[in-house]
Amino acid sequence: MARIDYSDPAAASERTREILGKNRNANIFRMMAHSPSYLEQYCRLGGAIRNKGELDPVIRELAITRTGILCEAPYEVAAHKRIGGYVGVSDEQNAALENWQAATCFDDTQRAALAFTDEIVALHRPTDATFKAIAAKLTPGALVELQLSVGFYIMTSKFLESFAIDMQPVSEVV
Repeated sequence: MARIDYSDPAAASERTREILGKNRNANIFRMMAHSPSYLEQYCRLGGAIRNKGELDPVIRELAITRTGILCEAPYEVAAHKRIGGYVGVSDEQNAALENWQAATCFDDTQRAALAFTDEIVALHRPTDATFKAIAAKLTPGALVELQLSVGFYIMTSKFLESFAIDMQPVSEVV
């Protein structure tokens, strides 16, 4: 059960109701709607991360899901395993993300991105060796997008867990 009540869409501004509607009134957004201006900017950046840029969407979703796993945010993990499936992450890859190091279903670029993700979350910055490994595989733009994706979803995972956002049926999770 969430630590505070979700915002009431009926009491929100027209713009906030519009944003909530575009996001299926998902619990995370209903909680964030307590701060309408932050909700709007959060959705703008989240939309850019998920829909713009040059980073391969499979790498992006593997990194985001791994971030959710490491941050112990089941809502995030469920949402991005689903989204990952839509962009080409295989069921085998989604299942292997808990222990990706031992899995054989990831290519070299995906493995470098997962190592980069692990170190950002656990060490707060990648080691030189890990940074060099992923930098050799991605353009500077894609590398920036990978780091910002991981950082954004650390924040999202911490938000979800801080407020104890309730899980929703998979069909409703965004």
